[in-house]
Amino acid sequence: MNYKKPELRTVNVTRYVTPLREGGSMPAIAEADDEFMYVLKFRGAGQGPKALIAEIIGGEIARALGIKIPEIVFANLDEAFGRTEPDEEIQDLLKASVGLNLAIHYLSGSITFDPAVTTVDSLLASKIVWLDCLLVNVDRTVRNTNMLLWHKELWLIDHGASLYFHHSWQDWEQKATLPFGYVKDHVLLPRATELEVVNKEFTAILTPDFIQSVVALLPDSWLTVDAPFETAEAHRQAYAAFLNTRIAHSATFVKAANDARKVLI
Repeated sequence: MNYKKPELRTVNVTRYVTPLREGGSMPAIAEADDEFMYVLKFRGAGQGPKALIAEIIGGEIARALGIKIPEIVFANLDEAFGRTEPDEEIQDLLKASVGLNLAIHYLSGSITFDPAVTTVDSLLASKIVWLDCLLVNVDRTVRNTNMLLWHKELWLIDHGASLYFHHSWQDWEQKATLPFGYVKDHVLLPRATELEVVNKEFTAILTPDFIQSVVALLPDSWLTVDAPFETAEAHRQAYAAFLNTRIAHSATFVKAANDARKVLI
């Protein structure tokens, strides 16, 4: 499989269009100076930069694995937006997010994936389940699939709930080696019959050098907020160590996922 070293463009937000109030962190649809529309995710939202870090790591790993992900960009937000917004809640969010944020290309006309309507082939289902086991992503359930259908293809969105250990970093070295308990609730688990095949392919792709190229994307300014590490680089390398350890122990989470699927069927 061919993939490029991950690189993120930087855009400037030119127009705040509308809030997406169904999201807990209240992202928004916005327009940037490249004339594209984006789902803008704010550094000043409840989970702070950690949700944005999870978006980059999860999204760019998925892209390298050949899974469809909308383009991710850095998005600069000017302080002028906070001064002109009449809604006080949104105004506070904008003021807290002046500077560098994250945005995801807006898939206009897409529809939410419904497992009762659309059947995902077993190979793709296995790829997505494997990815979410790696990322310990708790947010791909029937209640909230975080997948869209766009131009008749399945696209993944919203990895902000991944890597949930990083909200405390407690016992993270041990957690890197454990199975993913929440896989039993994964919306695609019943279709994930090819996890061993996927595991062999994906562990060959996700080399330490590639993981290093992903964590290198993380801005220093996001890594120094409420961090238990002395430097941004130490924080960055902790993410790399977690991911590399988890990949080395992928057989553990693959077995757990297969066991959970057998219970379902």
